[in-house]
Amino acid sequence: MNLKTRKRLSLLILVIGLPLYIVAAVTLVNWMDARFGRQSILVEVAIYVGLGILWILPFKRVFSGIGRGE
Repeated sequence: MNLKTRKRLSLLILVIGLPLYIVAAVTLVNWMDARFGRQSILVEVAIYVGLGILWILPFKRVFSGIGRGE
């Protein structure tokens, strides 16, 4: 995949995909709160950090090197 395509795809992922993923993560945590009761703040932070790392793993190759010049 050439650099121009990766830059466009990364922009699309950040503008469309990331907000959708944030909504899904917040919905998941709210569902867990409703089902299992309110967790401690450290557990919620760990869940958000874990989900934040998890979303980028499939796109690691797309984002690598897009900040460099052509």
